[in-house]
Amino acid sequence: MQTITILGATGSIGLSTLDVIKRHPEKFDLYAITGNTNVSGMVKLCQQYQPQIAVMADEQSAQTLQHELKSLGSNVNVLAGTDGLLQVCSDPKVTTVMAAIVGAAGLQPTLTAAKHSKRILLANKEALVMSGELFLSAVAENNAILLPVDSEHNAIFQAMPSSVQKGGALKEAGVEKILLTGSGGPFLTKSLTEFANITPEMAVAHPNWSMGAKISVDSATMMNKGLEFIEAKLLFNASFEQIDVVIHPQSIIHSMVSYSDGSVLAQMGQPDMRIPIAHTLSFPDRIASGVKPLDFTQLADFSFCAPDLSRFPNLDLALQASKLGQGATTVLNASNEIAVSHFLNREIPFNKIAALNEYCLEQLGTVSPTTLDDILNLDQQAREVATGFIAKL
Repeated sequence: MQTITILGATGSIGLSTLDVIKRHPEKFDLYAITGNTNVSGMVKLCQQYQPQIAVMADEQSAQTLQHELKSLGSNVNVLAGTDGLLQVCSDPKVTTVMAAIVGAAGLQPTLTAAKHSKRILLANKEALVMSGELFLSAVAENNAILLPVDSEHNAIFQAMPSSVQKGGALKEAGVEKILLTGSGGPFLTKSLTEFANITPEMAVAHPNWSMGAKISVDSATMMNKGLEFIEAKLLFNASFEQIDVVIHPQSIIHSMVSYSDGSVLAQMGQPDMRIPIAHTLSFPDRIASGVKPLDFTQLADFSFCAPDLSRFPNLDLALQASKLGQGATTVLNASNEIAVSHFLNREIPFNKIAALNEYCLEQLGTVSPTTLDDILNLDQQAREVATGFIAKL
């Protein structure tokens, strides 16, 4: 029996996780859920799943949730803020933490889970993009278990030999290349002359996946693939040259691993996040996810192509940042969060997202943070520089 905390329970990953665990009550016990400021969403989840603890981002949201739950006769305990998040990640009763808070806000609770030797199901890529070696060192030093939930990284993990799954070197295991696939998002064939007129509604309308707004925009700019490149490089201890990004519009092959004998192993499945969630929850075993297997007689042809970096400059910036190091990836992650937020609020056009990210990298990309405080300070600096850039537009 695993006792689970879900960070980001009201988001798409959190809801999918709840759907999987409810299918296996004999295996999973829900301890805590967190929900930022989404009081109405948390009321519904607390009623349906009855966790012991619910955590909100601030005191006001926590008080409102507590009041509403009491009026409904629920005895779920409500906590608030960073202290509440850290408590439900470090509690000795908790064995497993689903890290699904989007953005930099997920870094500290995920790092806390690592320091307390938890089984971490990592859907929050920022924990690696922002803190890289610091986070991985915490995992190793405290004998935590790290399992990737992102569909691409989970696919790569499944296609790797067990020696690499346990931290072994790629070359020694006969691995030549990691082939990181991406759909190319909704604008793969859209004329570049129309990019300035792209609206938030157009950008979040992903052709294959159902995701939150921020991740959907990142998919449309292919920043999501760039962040995944950085994450894969760290997760699998790969060199820059050992990873290729491949466009696969159908989103059926979630990623591939190429071996020295010419074999290529691909992990395939419906574009449904319950598959990698179920895999990480049960690894090394398998459990039902609620997703139907592929019917190959009904599939259209598969197609592949290399990404056009002139179409997707954010991907190019992420590749550059991965070469520059920890400071650059921290800056890029922070500036991109600011850019996407302002785009979704209709304060900057779609084609200015990359311009803002490039400017921030030029200003701060050579800084080399060594501690968590350094990283958090650099993150804040990048946000301030990004906000200043927007004010000048």
